[in-house]
Amino acid sequence: MTEWEKLQNGFVYNDFDDDLFQRRVVAKKLFRAYNKTEDDETDLRQELMQKLFKNIGKNVWIEPDFRCEFGKNITIEDNVYINFGCVILDCAEVRIGANTLLGPNIGIYPVNHSIDAEERIQGGCCGKPIYIGKNVWLGGDVKILAGVTIGDNTIIGTGSIVTKDIPSNVIAVGNPCKVVRQITDKDKTDYLQQRK
Repeated sequence: MTEWEKLQNGFVYNDFDDDLFQRRVVAKKLFRAYNKTEDDETDLRQELMQKLFKNIGKNVWIEPDFRCEFGKNITIEDNVYINFGCVILDCAEVRIGANTLLGPNIGIYPVNHSIDAEERIQGGCCGKPIYIGKNVWLGGDVKILAGVTIGDNTIIGTGSIVTKDIPSNVIAVGNPCKVVRQITDKDKTDYLQQRK
C-alpha cells in the first residue's frame, strides 16, 4: 500500500514520502495560480478550482490567499463563500456543505502528527475527515480539528477552536468550542419581508 493510499484510508502514513511531496507541489502551483487571479477572471478561477479540488460546486467564491495541502481531498458544494486567508490541510477528506460562509483566516486541520516523539520525528502522521454541513457560518479565525462534524445551519463564533462534533441548528463558541444555544424562530428579523 502506498503512503497516499494509507493517507486516504486513515492509516498512519509517512509525511516525508516523496510521492506526497510531489502531490503538494502540484497543489501549491494550482493555489498560487488561483491566488494571482483577478476577481473578473471567473472562468480561469473555475478551471483552476476544478483541477485543484476533488469536487467543486457552482457559485463558489474563494478569496486569496487560499492554501491547501493536496486539494484532491476537498469537496466544496454549491454557493460557498470562503474569505481571505483560509488554510485546509487536507490529508483526509474535507467536505464543505452548500450555502456555507467561511470568515477570514479559517483553519481546517484534519491532520495529526504522531504523539510519540520518535514516530513524529520520522514523519508519522494520520488524518480524520472533517465535515461541515449546509448553511453553516464560521466566524473569523475559527479552527477545526481532525474528525469533527459540524451540523447544518450552525454558527461557530469568531476565534473558536472546534475539537468535537457540533450539532445542527445551534450557535457554538469558545476554546474548546461548546454549544451556547439553539437557533430558533425568535432569531428571525423582518429582513426577508423587506426584500419582497
